[in-house]
Amino acid sequence: MSQFMKHVIKCNISQHLQYLPLKNIQARRLNLLECHSKDLLNQHGVSVQKFKIVENADETNNLLKSFDVDEYVLKAQVLAGGRGKGHFSNGFKGGVHVTKERTKIYDLLKNMIGHKLITKQTPKDGILVTKVMVAESVDIKRETYFCILMDRGQNGPVLIASPAGGMDIEDVAANSPELIKKIPIDIFEGISDKVAFDVAKFLNFNEPLASVAANEIKRLWEFFLSVDAVQIEINPLVETLDNKVVCVDAKIQFDDNSQFRHKEIFELDETSESDPREVMANKHNLNYIGMDGNIGCLVNGAGLAMATMDIIKLRGGEPANFLDVGGNVNENQVYEAFKLLTLDSSVKAILVNVFGGIVNCATIAKGLINASRKLDLKVPLVVRLEGTNVSAGKKLLEESGLPIEFASDLDEAAKKAISSLKK
Repeated sequence: MSQFMKHVIKCNISQHLQYLPLKNIQARRLNLLECHSKDLLNQHGVSVQKFKIVENADETNNLLKSFDVDEYVLKAQVLAGGRGKGHFSNGFKGGVHVTKERTKIYDLLKNMIGHKLITKQTPKDGILVTKVMVAESVDIKRETYFCILMDRGQNGPVLIASPAGGMDIEDVAANSPELIKKIPIDIFEGISDKVAFDVAKFLNFNEPLASVAANEIKRLWEFFLSVDAVQIEINPLVETLDNKVVCVDAKIQFDDNSQFRHKEIFELDETSESDPREVMANKHNLNYIGMDGNIGCLVNGAGLAMATMDIIKLRGGEPANFLDVGGNVNENQVYEAFKLLTLDSSVKAILVNVFGGIVNCATIAKGLINASRKLDLKVPLVVRLEGTNVSAGKKLLEESGLPIEFASDLDEAAKKAISSLKK
C-alpha cells in the first residue's frame, strides 16, 4: 500500500469518500536500501559508482585490500533521507562521511554500525544501522534529474527529465517549469535512439557525453522493463570531472504483482524498519495498518473497511486498525488476521464486517471459530455477515458456543462494538 494511501487512511478517515479512486492504486510495499538498488542497476549495465557493503567494522582490513580508491564515501544504509545531517544514538555526527584517509575508515564504521541514526525522516529514537555502503567518491561536475514512472494520466510509462538535478523536483516544477521535460513512452516502441539523444541534449550533455548519456537512458529503460518497475528515479544523474555519466542515487519502486517473476529482488526487501504487524500481514496477503483506537476491525474490501472505520468514529468509537482480508480469503488467513488483532494490546473489542460476494461467509465463520479457540480470545466479538452462504455461516457461529454478538447491519455492529467496551 502506498505511503499516500496510508496517510489518507490515518488522517482522513471521516472524509474517505472523496479518496475512493485510491482503492485502485497498486500496492507498493517493497523497500530496497540504496546499496541494493545500485547493485541491481550495476547488474543491468547501468553506470554506478564502485562500492562495497560492510556489516561489521572488523571487515575493514579485507575491505581495504580489495577496494583501493582515491577517496571513500561511507553512507549509512537506512530507508530515510537527510542522512548526512543526521546524528547517531552514541553522539556521532553524520550518516554520510567522505575521507581520503584509509586509517579513518575503521573508526567511522565502528561509530555507525550497530547504532541508531536519527534524522528528520526517522522515528524519534532513530533507525538501527546494520549496513554501511562504502563507495568510491565521484567528482561531480554537474547534476541532472532523470525518472521513468507509470502515469495513469497517460495510461503508461512517462519519462521525466531536468537539467536541474540534485534538488527537490517538485520545487523545480513549481518554480522553473521550463526545466522539466515530460515524454510519454509508447510501450511497444520504447525509448528510441532519437528520443534518448534528445533527452541527453536537454540535460545539457555535450558530445561525446551526449551519446554516452543517451546510452545510459536506454539502459535505464531496459532495466525498468526487465524488473517490472513502476518507478525509477535517478537524482542525481551526474556528469563527472573525468567525463563520465554516473547514476549517483537511485530510488526504485516495483509492481508487487510481479513478485513471482523476481523472487530474488523481493527477498532483498528491507523490513527491519517496518511495523512488524504490517510485515506479518504482507506475508499472508492481508492489508493492515495500525491505528490509535481500541476496536479491532476485520473486513473484506478496502472501501468497506474504510466505511466500517467511519461508522465506528461516527458512533463515538475509535478504530484500532485498517484490516482488509480481501476477496479470496481462506480460513488460515482469517486466523492470521485475528492473530494480528490480538497482538495489539490496545484492542479491547473486535468487529467483523463481511459482505460475502466472492467471499464465502461459511469460510469466514470457520476461520473465526478456529481463531477464537486457538487464540483463546478474551475480548468481545461482534459479527455482521451478509452475502454468499450467510445462513450456513451464521449457523456455524451460533453452534460454536462462542460468546459472539451478532448484528444485522453495519450501524448496529458499530454500536454493539462500542457498547461492549463499557461492560
